[in-house]
Amino acid sequence: MEYLFYTLAAVALISGVLVVFQTHPLRSALWLIVNFFAVAGLYLLAHAEFIAAIQIIVYAGAIMVLFLFVIMLLNLRQPEEELARPRLGLKIAGITLAVFSAVLIGMGLAKVVIKPVTEVPVGLGNTESVARLLFTDYLLPFEVTSVLLLVAIVGSVVLAKAKLR
Repeated sequence: MEYLFYTLAAVALISGVLVVFQTHPLRSALWLIVNFFAVAGLYLLAHAEFIAAIQIIVYAGAIMVLFLFVIMLLNLRQPEEELARPRLGLKIAGITLAVFSAVLIGMGLAKVVIKPVTEVPVGLGNTESVARLLFTDYLLPFEVTSVLLLVAIVGSVVLAKAKLR
């Protein structure tokens, strides 16, 4: 069980890094789907089956379809050769930053003591507990996230429409 957790966490981290560093947006979107499935697996290991199902249905399904629609609408099919290659200084700075971050993360993980959870609270991850938290304690962040997603959608459509003219 512990190995599966570390495997899924590694897949989520690596696919997240690949989402950021891909030059083509379509490949980034595909790595994001891998990331969503790995995170859903982590939710399953935490006995949050409903959240895992929502992760796959909403994010890997609906949101990714929306992302792919926006990518196709923006017509980002330029050949990769036209993209500017990062300079040697930027590559060295990126590698240095990555090594420094890995050292910091390693030092932080060395100090963490992970205690195995022996008992899961009753109702953790079911629809009732998620709905209760969303509509009571986390109502404002939930609504702010909804507005941000709507603004992002409208902004991408406006950008795509301006490019077509």
